Amino acid sequence: MIAPSARTMPEQAAATDVVRLEKPGGIDRLVLGAGETPKPGLGEVTVRVRAATLNFHDYLVVNGTRPADDGRVPLSDGAGEVVEVGPGVTDLKPGDAVVSLFFPDWVDGEGTPENLWIVPGDRADGFAAKYVTRPAAYFTRQPAGYSHAESCTLPCAGVTAWRGLFIEGRVKAGDTVLLQGSGGVSVFALQFAKAAGATVIVTSSSDEKLQTLKAMGADHLINYRTDPDWERPVMEITNGRGVDLILDVGGPGTLPHSILAARMGGRIVVIGVLDGYEGVIPTALILRRQLRLQGLVVGSRRHQLDMIKAIEATGIRPMVDDKRFSLATLPDAFRYLERGGHFGKICVEI
Repeated sequence: MIAPSARTMPEQAAATDVVRLEKPGGIDRLVLGAGETPKPGLGEVTVRVRAATLNFHDYLVVNGTRPADDGRVPLSDGAGEVVEVGPGVTDLKPGDAVVSLFFPDWVDGEGTPENLWIVPGDRADGFAAKYVTRPAAYFTRQPAGYSHAESCTLPCAGVTAWRGLFIEGRVKAGDTVLLQGSGGVSVFALQFAKAAGATVIVTSSSDEKLQTLKAMGADHLINYRTDPDWERPVMEITNGRGVDLILDVGGPGTLPHSILAARMGGRIVVIGVLDGYEGVIPTALILRRQLRLQGLVVGSRRHQLDMIKAIEATGIRPMVDDKRFSLATLPDAFRYLERGGHFGKICVEI
């Protein structure tokens, strides 16, 4: 539990519950207190946040791996309803269900240093708060029929899986895709890939999680603890051909295996660094197999809108972990993420 901190609020500002990272460098530095919710100005909306989710990115900010200002409000992904709109806002109205954007300044086209600079919970305050006032353009609508808890899983994990599969990975029906683990991106990617008609191979260190992934549609299962050289069973499954696309979440620890598991001319999209930032990569194999290696970080507003259309067309629902948290128990949520026992996305109900 977080002990509340004492804060004096100006009379003209509406008070709101908010969690701040008083100083980056550890989960124990998260403090629950009061914050200000200014009235929306030109082009802005005030949103009653109902749910937020935890990403590995948020964990890196909290533990000090990624630099952040003292007093930063964490959590990049949030969902809720609009309660007030400022002058000039025409596409949103009070009562609309909205979800945030991971890169709120990246509207369309290619990512640039300028439009990838702001990330909520990183270089700007995030969604560990009851109310937020932000530019209306920093939100999109939620998928029809989604709860706030389901919607808040989309901006980072959902968009990353969508872009990795269909924009950079160019997956089509009949392709074979390999996914690693049971985190939010991999679970979304499993659902999207199956909806597109792909064959999916999944790896995990947990037989229990593998069975859950099988129930969700995975075609082939590999436990990488019992098969540490998991490219070998991949080659057996594909009759020596290799897979068309791999979404690599580990980075240096998994990339050498991914290179060996890909088909000639196959694609590897690197979307995570769970195993660290640097390592030895067999570059000669990349040349010999004529592989296409692509790194990516989430996506644009356009990617999110296109993904939401696909979700509504297919009826895909996100996997949200059964264990729920509140603002007061946010440190426990990060410890739960740290232990790695969750399946799908971890939700904070606000």
